[in-house]
Amino acid sequence: MNVSSGSVSGFFRENGALTCDGVPLSRIARDARTPVYVYSRAAIEESFRRFDRAFSPVPHLVCYAAKANSSLAILKILAALNAGADVVSGGELRAALASGFPPEKIVFSGVGKTDEEIAGGVAAGILTFNAESERELERIEIEAARRERRVRVALRVNPDIDAKSHPYISTGRAHNKFGVDISRAMELYRRARSFAHVAMTGVQAHIGSQILEAAPLAETARELAALARLLTEEGFALETLDIGGGIGIASGGEQALTPEAYAAAVLPHLAGLSLKILIEPGRAIVGPAGALVTRVLDIKENRQRRFVVTDAGMNDMIRPALYGAIHPIEFADTPRGQTVTADVVGPICESSDFFARDLALPLPAEGDLLVLRDAGAYGFAMSSNYNFRPRAAEVLVEGGSFRVIRRRETFEDLVRLEGG
Repeated sequence: MNVSSGSVSGFFRENGALTCDGVPLSRIARDARTPVYVYSRAAIEESFRRFDRAFSPVPHLVCYAAKANSSLAILKILAALNAGADVVSGGELRAALASGFPPEKIVFSGVGKTDEEIAGGVAAGILTFNAESERELERIEIEAARRERRVRVALRVNPDIDAKSHPYISTGRAHNKFGVDISRAMELYRRARSFAHVAMTGVQAHIGSQILEAAPLAETARELAALARLLTEEGFALETLDIGGGIGIASGGEQALTPEAYAAAVLPHLAGLSLKILIEPGRAIVGPAGALVTRVLDIKENRQRRFVVTDAGMNDMIRPALYGAIHPIEFADTPRGQTVTADVVGPICESSDFFARDLALPLPAEGDLLVLRDAGAYGFAMSSNYNFRPRAAEVLVEGGSFRVIRRRETFEDLVRLEGG
């Protein structure tokens, strides 16, 4: 159970067995094989509703950040809850539309939108583009004029605020590639007045990911609100103020930033604005609702260092190798061995292929099932076929049972697109 977030659904133990909403993970692993991603529908729904309730004092839209987990089954769950969607590619836009998100609830973010992606957003009639540069504003204008449409746009500003997270997932500092220096915002809004097909109706910022402190988020809200007030005074008919997402998952004794604490920190700075507030949580909604189940293949020692080798690797879950991310590791069943210190590693031919180093855990046996928790976000979404390995299956637990929502890839899947 994700106690830190107040969850009453998800992963917990029953008679020693780790379950997902009462379904033993060992049963899922037996039927779906390993490695396998397992998601709790109830936990996803509960997390979304907490964000929705937390921002209920103001007009708002919770736009799920599809990049965290773009499984169509999960997108459909959130669309059915009347969520919005935050997409960052043409593929995510198509997936969101196919999953039931109304175009008027979709925001299109991301650096480096192609002409085809801009055309897709214009044609769909999305809520807004979060434009990243002056040149992007011009390209949106060109496409909107070609289609004789008037398109809503928010400028993504970079407020140079430290999110106090890993530098690779910080997006709001002056040296990051994202957004426009907030000091230039007024200049670009004024220039955009010359565009006949672009309506500057919003302002947006997103300062990073895996944020556990409210202060940077509150500072961002304050900066955005100040800019919005200046723009309103200049006659811009703003409709939305998008404060981004980035709420993290606490682990290793860290203090969680709950949706309620997040709202309490930012809403006072938005008081008096007659705008719809957009937020873009992803990880915080699906992260704790997912786990990666993997089987122990081998236990070996080299120069008195012990390694627990699993059938999942960095191709299945790259976050520990890429960011040094910590994912709690548990046994699916009651562990039996004496406590030892070991590295939990995968089968990939890279020294960076590990899930934990110097981890104290009961000594597993070959065939035991280990579970990487908080794996619902940026797990399968970032997986690959490195070493010519098929990607894992994905399973959704709902209503006391489970179903495969994405089957395990086969060799034939991996070579299907190759010519010759």
